[in-house]
Parts: sequence; C-alpha cells; structure tokens
Amino acid sequence: MEHRLVTHIEKALGWDGPGSVGTAFARGRLTDPDLPARLLTPHRLLDLIKRRHLANPQLRCYTEGDEIHPSTFLSTNVNRRRQAVSQADMAALGRILNDDGTVVLDHVDFFDPTLEVACRALGWWSGELTSANAYLAVGDTDGFHLHWDDHEVIAVQLSGEKTWEVRGPSRPAPMYRDAERNRTPSEDVLWKGTMRAGDVMHIPRGFWHTATRLGSGSGGYSLHVTFGFTKRTGVTWANFLSDAARADEAFRRDLEGAEETVHKMLTDKLSALAATHSPERYLDELRSNTPPARHMPHVAAFGRPEKVAAATEFAPSIVRSGATVQVCGGGNRLTFHERAEPGLRTLLSGHPVYLDAAPDDITTLADLLITEGLCEPLTEISSSGYTGLVTPVTYSKPPPTSA
Repeated sequence: MEHRLVTHIEKALGWDGPGSVGTAFARGRLTDPDLPARLLTPHRLLDLIKRRHLANPQLRCYTEGDEIHPSTFLSTNVNRRRQAVSQADMAALGRILNDDGTVVLDHVDFFDPTLEVACRALGWWSGELTSANAYLAVGDTDGFHLHWDDHEVIAVQLSGEKTWEVRGPSRPAPMYRDAERNRTPSEDVLWKGTMRAGDVMHIPRGFWHTATRLGSGSGGYSLHVTFGFTKRTGVTWANFLSDAARADEAFRRDLEGAEETVHKMLTDKLSALAATHSPERYLDELRSNTPPARHMPHVAAFGRPEKVAAATEFAPSIVRSGATVQVCGGGNRLTFHERAEPGLRTLLSGHPVYLDAAPDDITTLADLLITEGLCEPLTEISSSGYTGLVTPVTYSKPPPTSA
C-alpha cells in the first residue's frame, strides 16, 4: 500500500524503509503542508469523542502534569430503555481545556477512518501492529512527566506547538514486564526544542521524553498524534515456543520426580522446537495468522459492493506455485488458479478498488475475498480514509463493440 503519510515520514526522517524503526532518535519535517490537517484537527477529535461511548483509561485528562479523576469528565447516562452508557461530558472537557488542560484519546484509529487507514499502511510497511493516540493540549499547560514507552513511537505534530525534551535510554531495550525496574532517567539529552505543525519525530523504545506547553502562553494549543509500533522481541518468541510445546505430551508431564534422562530429553526437544520454529518463521506465521481487527461483512441483499479494499493488519502474501497461486493473510490460507493472480494482486494491494466497470471475474473474486475476511466493502465513510492519501484503482469500461 502506497500511502502519502508513509512516504513523507520516510523522507522527513531520512529513512529508506522500516528497518530504521527503533534504531535511533530521528527528527524531521513533512514536505506536504496539507497532510497534518488531513490526518486530524482539534474539532474533529472533539467530535469523535462526543459521538462515542468512552471509558477511562482510553479517554484521559491531565492538568499540571497530573491525571484528573475520570469522574470529572465522564458521565453515565441512562437512555429510555434504562441502559447505562458511559460517555464524555463535553462541557467538562471544555472547562479542562480552557483551564490549561490536556485531553488524550488512545486508539483514535478505532474511531476515525483516516487514521485507521494510516495505521494499516504503517502496519503493512513496518510489519508490526500499529495504533494511534491523539493528544490535545490548550494554553499554558504541563504535559506528561519524564517517562519512557515500551514501544516505538513516531510523533507527528498536526497543529499548534509543543516543546519536547528527548533523552537516551537508561536501560537497553526495556520492557513493560521486565527483570529489573527502569526508573532512573538518563542524563543524556538528545534534543530539546519545539515541534510545530508538520514536524515529525521518532522516539525508540526506552528513550526518556517529556512534552509541555509551559511558557507558551494561554492563547495557543497543540495537537499531535503518536503512532505506536509494538515490535516482537526474543521474549515474545520464547513465549510462542512455550505455547507450541503444549502440543508435545512430554512437556505437559510433571517435572517433579522426573529423572535426569527426562530433563535431557526435554532440553533436546526444546532445542529442536526452537530450530523448527525459527524467529523468522515465527514472525511470518504471526503476520499471516493475525485476523483483521475489524471487518465489514458483505450482505448479498444489499447488492454487490461498489468499492473494496484489503482489510488485513499486514500485507497478504501472494505466491505463484505452478498453475496455482497461494494467498496467506488475515488468518487464512487460500489457493487459486493462476488466472486469478492479477486480480488478487490488485484487490489485495491495500488500495481502494472501484468495481463499477470491473469484469465479472473480478467482482466474483472480490466477493470471495470479502467472505474470507481479506477484503471488505467500502462505505462512504470508510472510503473517505483513503481519499487523497492512497491512489484508488479503477477498472476501465470496455470499448463498445461495433455492429
């Protein structure tokens, strides 16, 4: 999937691919001045919050660097069926923002089609699950205290300004669940400055950072979005091997009272298991077996879809094998005749595909891919997430036949 955001992030950070994610701090500027507002604006963020049932900690608020109790800005309303729903108290949110506060919405891509498509494109690009968090700060407000994240972050300043300080790590490759605590900030300041609309920054896992608007005055604001990449580690591979070992009865038996020969057998079996399920194979299987986070079904009674797009979290694998084509992705493994290969590569490209003038074999193939969960029909709202960001594919109508 060729997405404008991915292209501009690579250019801004001087990268030639996803291999640089997690390697070093990097900073740059998007060359497209219209892209930040296309991703998200403050009013659109507040509109998303207003129209959703939300709970803490997905929706959080801060003032002077400290978290505000959720009862201050979340309310429980009872509808006419006496069903209780949690939603944001928009008047309270307004007071928090007007009194120099910060509003945070985690996984904003779950609600917004533009950021949903952006996260899918970044996931295809990086090979890692990607999500987006939005941070709206108004006035002369402090941000989070100096901290580190257990995932890689690409931060994009969408509007306004915010001052950042980024430091190096104090523990190599720290984890959320770790052998040692990581509470002492590094003294190595890598960069301190102001992010303005269009600026982009990559903060690797474990790098300490903080962001604030203190000293910026009461008349301004800041909106930035962070794209988080949860990369797999040797620990997650070891956890995978632990799960795979359950298939062997020898690993399910008690260790207590086992003879030394049994311990040797388990060691040999574990070594063989690790050799069979290499880290590379583990990553490939993880990506091909991950189902879509969400999927729009095809209901035949509604008629054939006019537009479709791939819905998988990672780019599907399409491999030609003799007279057949093997497709792996979204938790499915499908086999097609070689004639289907061009259509498969188009429909699973990540680009929206307009089917108005598509031949019958393409629409039939699209129906099948939707049924299997690899593609989904695009609605007016979901297709808007691609507009101006991902080039659509349109089939041409065949020329009229002469009499």
